[in-house]
Amino acid sequence: MTAQRADARRNRARILAVAEAEVAAHGADASLEQIARIAGVGSATVRRHFPDRRSLLEAVFSQRVDALCSRAADLADADDPRTALLDWLGALTTYAASARGMADALVPAGTGGGNHVDACSARLGSAVDPLLHRAARAGAVAPEVTTADLVALVTGLALATEHHPTPAAEAHRLLALAVRGISPRG
Repeated sequence: MTAQRADARRNRARILAVAEAEVAAHGADASLEQIARIAGVGSATVRRHFPDRRSLLEAVFSQRVDALCSRAADLADADDPRTALLDWLGALTTYAASARGMADALVPAGTGGGNHVDACSARLGSAVDPLLHRAARAGAVAPEVTTADLVALVTGLALATEHHPTPAAEAHRLLALAVRGISPRG
């Protein structure tokens, strides 16, 4: 029984590693069958570990989402609320623009982007809410700006720059332009 568990853990780790590479190469709609083939397992094994595409994508993006949430927590008590919020937005932009498929995963369900990883957006939103509220109280962000607005902004930037020769650099350039529109202190 222990050997099966170890084997199952190895299979899951191999599937996840292949899925990360396939999603990076082909986006959130990467073929589950291709992932199984490359991982050297059957599609039933993939589905046993990840019953649907959403659960696979959640696992693929989970580690990065955890890091972004941790970064938000680290910045929550920063001296300058505006800088803290912009630092976090920069980190989200870097990841969303460099991890193909992440932007698709951040598109809320029912908006044409599919039902991919609503949990990612929810976790990111919960993490950045304190930063945004603090920045708004300090007058560093217009009071009507919401966390959903910020995630949508970064998602749009990542999707718009996905095929640019330097997607992260272009997304950051566009974010700087947008910040001048959402932050009174430009």
